Amino acid sequence: MSDHIKIGIFDSGIGGLTVAKEIKKTLGNPPMIYYGDTAHLPYGDKSKESIVFYCQKITEFLINKGCTHIVVACNTASAYGFSSLQKKIKTSIHLFNVIDPVVDYVAACDNLNKIGVIATKGTTISRVYPRRIKKKNKSLVVRSVAAPLLAPMIEEGFYNNNISQTIINSYLSKKELQNIEGLILGCTHYPLIESEVKKYYENKVRIFNSAKIVAKSLSVKIKSSQKTKQSKSLFYVSDYTESFQKSAKKFFGEEIDLIKNNIW
Repeated sequence: MSDHIKIGIFDSGIGGLTVAKEIKKTLGNPPMIYYGDTAHLPYGDKSKESIVFYCQKITEFLINKGCTHIVVACNTASAYGFSSLQKKIKTSIHLFNVIDPVVDYVAACDNLNKIGVIATKGTTISRVYPRRIKKKNKSLVVRSVAAPLLAPMIEEGFYNNNISQTIINSYLSKKELQNIEGLILGCTHYPLIESEVKKYYENKVRIFNSAKIVAKSLSVKIKSSQKTKQSKSLFYVSDYTESFQKSAKKFFGEEIDLIKNNIW
């Protein structure tokens, strides 16, 4: 395997920047190319056929940019489009998604009987988390709640305030999530509201941050000899607005330049 790596990361918008941020932190700032398909967001209300098409087209773009490892940093895309990528991409490209590492991690945890999942409508309808976790650990009870307001709320910068806490509380108080011992943040936007989720549970429930778990899983699979020197990363979006530029800084944790590149 080549010592030279370049990590491609894509999402329906800019939520996947939370994954990019953790990968940068964990792997020592490897060269990354990010693509946010802001022209088609959110993927949660798109058909499976559309999502598969978007995933394949973006993956081809990242491969053409020289990416050796590609992370599908969107839960809905991971649920509906990842298997098609595995079948279609016959090269030496290494493919990752944001669901399987979390499933493996949660299924192996001790002292868990009932866990909850909050996610977009698309991810919740797919039942990907309950199905895959139960396949790994039949003793776990898994309950999911769709939280369609959270991603757009976060993308618009409405979090860490009284309004956002009220909306978050309304979802977490659903009967499906009563008496859980762990909660999966099943959308790459949700790490930005992790502190508010912990506040609701008074730190009595384990919170599973998918961005951190995925970055750690990726670091294990990429040998230390493959890690490269620090390199400038590139961030593309299919549509550009000033609001995305401002939000991107919050998701990635530092100022970045978004480059408009409509591959469609």
